[in-house]
Amino acid sequence: MSAAGENAVAAGAAADVVAEPSASPVVDVIVVGGGPIGLAAAINARMHGLTALVIEPRTGTIDKACGEGVMPGAVTELAALGVHPRGRRIAGISYQDGTRIAEHRFASDAALGVRRTELHRALSERAVELGVEFEHGKVEAIEQEDDGESGGAKASAVSAHLADGRTIEGRWMLGCDGLHSTVRELVGLAARPRRVRRRDSRRFGIRQHFEVAPWSDLVEVHWAPTAELYVTPVSDTEVGVAVLGPRGTSFEEALASVPALAERLRGATPASTVRGAGPLFQNTTGQRAGRVLLVGDAAGYVDAITGEGIRLGLAEARAAIECIVAGKPERYEREWRRVTRDFRMLTTGLVAAANSPLRRAIVPFAARLPRVYGRVVESLAR
Repeated sequence: MSAAGENAVAAGAAADVVAEPSASPVVDVIVVGGGPIGLAAAINARMHGLTALVIEPRTGTIDKACGEGVMPGAVTELAALGVHPRGRRIAGISYQDGTRIAEHRFASDAALGVRRTELHRALSERAVELGVEFEHGKVEAIEQEDDGESGGAKASAVSAHLADGRTIEGRWMLGCDGLHSTVRELVGLAARPRRVRRRDSRRFGIRQHFEVAPWSDLVEVHWAPTAELYVTPVSDTEVGVAVLGPRGTSFEEALASVPALAERLRGATPASTVRGAGPLFQNTTGQRAGRVLLVGDAAGYVDAITGEGIRLGLAEARAAIECIVAGKPERYEREWRRVTRDFRMLTTGLVAAANSPLRRAIVPFAARLPRVYGRVVESLAR
């Protein structure tokens, strides 16, 4: 089917979803979480003709610990939403361990290094432009009506009860509220944490920016003894440094363990405070409970070691809205598995190697087998 035909089908399906009259204001899609993935989900909804409302407890531009490398596939997803954040071109990925370097430049489109605050700004402006509504508040309870799978059987099928006493009604809800998702807990999709056998098996992220001109057009991944340091150019005058490691990892100690990087940043003025996130691994029993669909980190997350968080979240947001518009929400979990399959397999394997004696062999292996390393990088770029 042509793109025009697909759009026509989507528009018709959207009309079927939203045509039901209602005596009270009911939004088609409630999005819980106003970060980049929540905003992308709301933008997707509006582009399919659905009304969308974002609930977010924080105000202003939202920042978080993030590697800030937006892979080529994510750049394409953002462009399809009409979102073009300002950033620094990234040509590929470099693995380094102090003695060896493995580099691969993307075969086609480039990635972008984008400050998280800039990405949030660009998405927020596009959401406002398309008429997305916003409510400041914290969801403390979710109630669903058992009206079957069809979208028009009742005017309202899911309600978000806020901490201040307000209730927002909708036909669908997307939980886009991050690693420590409240929605995931409230609808019973949170899995029990796995028994931690070793303290260092739970990984965390830390990030800070520095005022210094980028010295490379690649994302540098420095493999230190117990942590990885990601250096991402985010502008012509600034780089971000993200550290991934076990609980208790010190940003300063991790930086000092990579002398060449520490020397480059010696005397550089910090451009942000140190910000952390974690634990990174989050497990779920599923990605859908009735009319509630989990998207992004809320839907389950392995680790940030491959830098695909934004790309995956954008693809999941698109898939969730497409399933809703088609009247086939039950397809979402299958689509989620398809979208995330390569990420889950590759990331699980890489994290296992990083937490084992094989850690020291990762960069030498990549340097000796550049074609294999290149295929891995290209799979992340899609």
